Amino acid sequence: MRLGIFSDTHANYEALSAVLESYRHERIDVYYCLGDTVGYGGSPNECADLVRKVARKTILGNHDAAVAGRMDYSYYYEAARQALDTHAAMLSPENAAWLRSLTYQEKLTDINVDLCHGSPVRLEEFEYIFAPEQARECLPMWNELGHITLIGHSHLCKVFALTPTSVEELPAVDFHLEQGRKYIVSVGSVGQPRDYDNRASYTIYDSDTKRFEFKRVEYDIETAAEKVLRAKLERNFAHRLYIGV
Repeated sequence: MRLGIFSDTHANYEALSAVLESYRHERIDVYYCLGDTVGYGGSPNECADLVRKVARKTILGNHDAAVAGRMDYSYYYEAARQALDTHAAMLSPENAAWLRSLTYQEKLTDINVDLCHGSPVRLEEFEYIFAPEQARECLPMWNELGHITLIGHSHLCKVFALTPTSVEELPAVDFHLEQGRKYIVSVGSVGQPRDYDNRASYTIYDSDTKRFEFKRVEYDIETAAEKVLRAKLERNFAHRLYIGV
């Protein structure tokens, strides 16, 4: 089975549309979203509608949890809080209810794949994994991990290979899973990449061949940025789209 896995759309309809169009050429059997459909961007309802239509399962992200009233976000910086408050006011009742229903994790036991937004350790705290030190915190739960754990949250493409006693960071390029190792893979961001590559990020996993692929696609950044400004959100949320940070 070929899985299309994407994350962190952040209300960027133009990026999400471009990703889904690219997926049409990839023979995808099922889609999974790893969270943060809302936050930062100008199109929260449009993105929620699309993700609800396409994804078999969507994981709860921290921005989703905040907008849905499921976490305290008073410690977020002011512009991020304002975007979350704005999105909460913009969302349709159906999309708000959908965010309230999302789960923190999904285990696809038949293909040995785990899905979550941040670290699988302390799921409700949405901790980051973007360095080997953070991936190492997963070693005590080695036996509980799937062959591959797919996460979002950092907006970066990252690969960590784990044995019961070690963690190795690998290049974020296409690879085949090996027996005897488990993997934690950060799939990057559809709507707000932060690796200085402004193209939308999305990924594919083939559960038969055990091959994982990273993909990027250009999208209409100008229109996405204009929608941020039109929604009267922080101007930097628009500007950062151009440079991928």
